[in-house]
Amino acid sequence: MSILFSPLKIREMQIKNRCWVSPMCQYSSEDGFVNDWHLVHLGSRAVGGAGLVMTEAAAVSPEGRISPSDLGIWKDDHIEGLKKITKFLKLQNCVSAIQIAHSGRKGSTKKPWEGGSAINKKSGGWDLVAPSPIPFDNKSSIPTELSKEEILNLITNFADAAKRAELAGFECIEVHMAHGYLAHEFLSPISNKRTDEFGNNLKGRMKFPLDVIREIKNVISNKVILLVRISATDYVENGWDLQQSIEFCEELKEIGVDLIDCSSGGSSTLQKLNPEPNYQVPFSSKIRKEVGIKTGAVGLITDSHQAEEILRSNHADVIFLGREFLRNPYWPLKAKKDLDGETDAPDQYARAI
Repeated sequence: MSILFSPLKIREMQIKNRCWVSPMCQYSSEDGFVNDWHLVHLGSRAVGGAGLVMTEAAAVSPEGRISPSDLGIWKDDHIEGLKKITKFLKLQNCVSAIQIAHSGRKGSTKKPWEGGSAINKKSGGWDLVAPSPIPFDNKSSIPTELSKEEILNLITNFADAAKRAELAGFECIEVHMAHGYLAHEFLSPISNKRTDEFGNNLKGRMKFPLDVIREIKNVISNKVILLVRISATDYVENGWDLQQSIEFCEELKEIGVDLIDCSSGGSSTLQKLNPEPNYQVPFSSKIRKEVGIKTGAVGLITDSHQAEEILRSNHADVIFLGREFLRNPYWPLKAKKDLDGETDAPDQYARAI
């Protein structure tokens, strides 16, 4: 059997394969609620053979959304709709996962297909917050610097969202600490110029994200597996980099995080990168070896043999697919046939595989 389609055990949870769906924003919610689009979108990937299916970023507060159409988990009313999704995924022998997040200084924008520009308060937008009053770019509003009390409230927001996620039936929670959103803004010296205990040096810049994880671990049960998505580097001189990521992941491992989802970039328009197949795999490989923690590789992974080789070379423990799953919800069915000469398609689809 291929490694890609071999099971992975994380604590007491057995996940049927290592082909996992990355969080991908759908910009299709109203007031943070899921609807039939989300059920079909996520359900199709479970029917398609993914071992774990993750929702898009679910905001821990209304101001934590990227756009007004983002998914949310900031109130108890969101739980019931999410239960429909977790129940369906469970029936497909698929682990249900949710990513919880706060957009920080990159929020209050239009949908990408509407241009993605900033929305003012009169048009349904909101005031931005961040570790320091530094806008993302010259088209963004200047965010308000968070007070210590507001930071503590945000830590509670993350913990409350995690509790709701478990009540909704999610077996896995990923905390979004990448791509220039709030937690990453605290980590990166590009966006965090604070001189208090939440800034000033690496230890201070890591404090908010680590406090979030500690509080989440305190409120969820041991059966829920916990992932963190990081940007391993900002691709900017004097920004967040791989060595700092390694030190951060060592702390995350100590707290009890199970796996690091290794992405990169997103904190600056000055980033210099050349996206190509496997371009983020070295981050996953280095963190896995240096920290001794499970990792996921992501980014321009599209071919079954490519994915298998990453695992076989011990560069990662799982493969996250994003855009490839948008193109083909049933990618795992063909990939398993390519690698193993057989497939485990649902009975309803078997005659076509």
